[in-house]
Amino acid sequence: MNRSTTITRIRQLATVAGAAAALAVLTPTAAQADVTGWGGTLQPGQVQCLSRTADWQKYQVRGDGTANRKGARFWLKFNNSILDITPVGTVSGWAAERRTAYGNYPGAGAYTVCAGNESATSTLVNIHLLFNNEFS
Repeated sequence: MNRSTTITRIRQLATVAGAAAALAVLTPTAAQADVTGWGGTLQPGQVQCLSRTADWQKYQVRGDGTANRKGARFWLKFNNSILDITPVGTVSGWAAERRTAYGNYPGAGAYTVCAGNESATSTLVNIHLLFNNEFS
């Protein structure tokens, strides 16, 4: 192999590696998550939670969720204590809000929204945890 062939070979490998890296970044995963929400499939008995911290500038919080098939159980926690939870059984849609204007917002701290699959089949779930102007 001469020098020119070696350089050409390195360029080809770099191009292939770059293309593979770009595809890996663009390929969606089974569960998509961002700062305010999570969506994915929960297997029977599985629980998924999303946590965010509220500083002193926050004045309201909302946790919400949806599920297909037989639904899911949802709950909202503040500093690891349950604020709101769906009744016994599962539901397809749920929301809980705590607001300073309602007199029920606990204040700064750690908030968590969770979804649990209590059925015998998998279910697609979406959960969100929102503060202040992220909801109206």
